[in-house]
Amino acid sequence: MPPVPNPLPRLIVYYQTHHTPSGQHISVLPLTQKEISLTHLIVAAIHINEDPNALTLNDHPPDHPRFTTLWAELRVLQACGIKVLGMLGGAAKGSYMRLDGDAETFERYYAPLAQLVRERGLDGLDLDVEEEMSLRGIIRLIDRLRKDFGPEFIITLAPVATAMTTDLKKYNLSGFDYWELERERGKDIAWYNVQFYCGWGHPSMYSRMARRREREFESLADIDKWPARKLVVGLVTNPGNGNGFVEWQELGSLLVGLAASHESFGGVMGWEYFNSMPGGESEPWRWAQMMTALLRGWTIEPLPEGQQQAAQQKAALNDGEAAIFHTDAYAEEDGHNSVAAPVPGEFEYYSDWAEGA
Repeated sequence: MPPVPNPLPRLIVYYQTHHTPSGQHISVLPLTQKEISLTHLIVAAIHINEDPNALTLNDHPPDHPRFTTLWAELRVLQACGIKVLGMLGGAAKGSYMRLDGDAETFERYYAPLAQLVRERGLDGLDLDVEEEMSLRGIIRLIDRLRKDFGPEFIITLAPVATAMTTDLKKYNLSGFDYWELERERGKDIAWYNVQFYCGWGHPSMYSRMARRREREFESLADIDKWPARKLVVGLVTNPGNGNGFVEWQELGSLLVGLAASHESFGGVMGWEYFNSMPGGESEPWRWAQMMTALLRGWTIEPLPEGQQQAAQQKAALNDGEAAIFHTDAYAEEDGHNSVAAPVPGEFEYYSDWAEGA
């Protein structure tokens, strides 16, 4: 069967909280509704532990009975044309440290991961590197995934927004330089799920990061910018999932403006599914439904004239400003009065009901 085309803009949701506190499964089948144009779902979070054969999906082995319904539903999504990826890593550190060792150590820890991808028929992996890793180490992992799973396997990364605009390590959770990675292995990376939240940025940064047109370096302002098709705007779907939640009225105008300004707008991803607004825990699929409407160019509710102009200004590319977006500029846009974006403290990893990315 030929691969499903990769549409733009993408609509992606992360799915890490799989059960309610009482243990009830949180279904993703509503995401297959006709009025929802979900393109990708990323199931999280796969962790490589000290014992190479003790992989976990959050806190339990991937073959634990609690995940029986989850894996069955993910096959239904795939049958509907939605690509399903696994997220490796995230806030709980250790997975990438174990893959960044010598060749023998890499093989020991990589083999069970590859087996999981095969067994579950995943369409790709999202590499969420939130710990120090070397550039050679991430390249080795990407090369091996490409070799083992072929040209249609989707490889993505999930950097914080500031990691895409500066080479300063304090604004980058991953350790390696994303520009260098793109130069060396960009052909193998489908896109970047950029985290514009938790103190790392605001969606209005997108236009300063992305080229307006696909043609390379149309102007000097494009030299240090990313192809828009490779940048996905990452959002928190509920204020409880992290700071930086953008209200729907502002978000609607902003995203419509971005899609209109960039001929190959990369799309939107939401962290995470289970409590997505406006439906919340009872109807989390409504976030994807409303986002589908926005990405199709529809509107939710018109903003008052003054607010609409302000939102459109945030989305517009300012050709008179510097080509490279610096963190002090981000801070001013995000309401921090030109104070550089704070580096969040250590994340605390919770069990299935309330993990963080």
